[in-house]
Amino acid sequence: MTMTAEEQTSEGQHTIPMEGEDITPKKEGGVLKLVKREGTGTELPMTGDKVFVHYVGTLFDGSHFDSSRDRGEKFSFELGKGQVIKAWDIGVATMKVGELCQLICKPEYAYGSAGSPPKIPPNATLIFEVELFDFRGEDITEGEDGGIIRRIITKGQGYSKPNEGASIDVTVEGSCDGRVFDERELKFEIGDGEGLRFPVGVEKAIMAMEQGEEALFHIKPKYGFGNAGNAKYNIPGGATLQYKIKLAAFEKAKESWEMNTVEKLEQSSIVKEKGTQYFKEGKYKQASVQYKRIVSWLENETGLSEEDEKIAKALRLAANLNLAMCYLKLLEPSQALENCGKALELDASNEKALFRRGEALFGMKEFDKARDDFQQVVQLYPANKAAKSQVGLCQKHIKAQHEKDKRIYANMFQKFAERDSKKELEMGKSESKENINDDMEVENGEKEVASDAKA
Repeated sequence: MTMTAEEQTSEGQHTIPMEGEDITPKKEGGVLKLVKREGTGTELPMTGDKVFVHYVGTLFDGSHFDSSRDRGEKFSFELGKGQVIKAWDIGVATMKVGELCQLICKPEYAYGSAGSPPKIPPNATLIFEVELFDFRGEDITEGEDGGIIRRIITKGQGYSKPNEGASIDVTVEGSCDGRVFDERELKFEIGDGEGLRFPVGVEKAIMAMEQGEEALFHIKPKYGFGNAGNAKYNIPGGATLQYKIKLAAFEKAKESWEMNTVEKLEQSSIVKEKGTQYFKEGKYKQASVQYKRIVSWLENETGLSEEDEKIAKALRLAANLNLAMCYLKLLEPSQALENCGKALELDASNEKALFRRGEALFGMKEFDKARDDFQQVVQLYPANKAAKSQVGLCQKHIKAQHEKDKRIYANMFQKFAERDSKKELEMGKSESKENINDDMEVENGEKEVASDAKA
């Protein structure tokens, strides 16, 4: 609906026509939009998108109070996040790329009764000329590497989001190159996604959502099915995936600070069994999620009774040992090394911790240190045949490394010798040339003397 009205200035001297379409949700005339130049395409920015605009803001007396064009730099903000006045969140959401429009904003959709001194007086109706240049989805990855981009279709409620272990109720539709390959409505716990054939990016996406939210996620191979693809879904390697997800409901898993000691110990025992089951099924990532929860719950727990302290220590030791084993299976030796260190803080001569630390160091090609750990296992636990075998394997690698170093150094010294020899040869040539020049100078000098004598 297009509205035409008049606005009287505070001085009451003249009126200004107000034209445009009422774009407020309740059609109360709070924001009027007049398109001055049509944009291109059909896609509009969504809540959470980062938008890039130029704008000029004026009061009704025609005076400019702000302009990105004067600064020569586009202004950007995240749409629908309350980072700008209400009129902007409403108005820019209706624009296409390339569009130029005028927004007339009543005080309740701008700076209200307070204004924004000294440039914007109280209860001011503002006029903005806005041009939309670009918009892009929200990057929800921790490092903002562009691996998971969110476009919000329907904004959720509140600010709470699912955490590790949360029970969730979702509808998921996965597609690749326009083909839907996965469509399900299901309930599960965050951490169980891999067992449900979801790529890691899906759970990361869900953990960024609010209850009731529906969003479209673009997931790059790193967070999708990687370079291997997925044969079951007929997804080629290196494919970018699209997932439309609706988070109908969720119940957060209790955080450490929300549980008392008894609850922490009970829950730790439960998730330990769950992690062990995942490990037996070869689901090492899912198993590691469970073991990490135990560590986070009990690592800094203090003031326990003697009996509870004994139980907690046993659970922490088992969790760190199992985490180390998971990381070894996942070929992440540096992570395994860290958990072995934590296990050895609890039990300095633990056979599994020493052996797995040796395996981690071996995987990092720290053969000397790995051998020391395996030898310690042999000394403490002579029946451990695997440790004896690993000592021999480390010796073999150390010897091979020494031979390689010898060859490298031999080649290096040979190159140095050749370089020095070349320098000496060049210096010799230079000295010979200087001697020849000296001889010629002497000869010329003798000729000059002889010539003088004749004279």
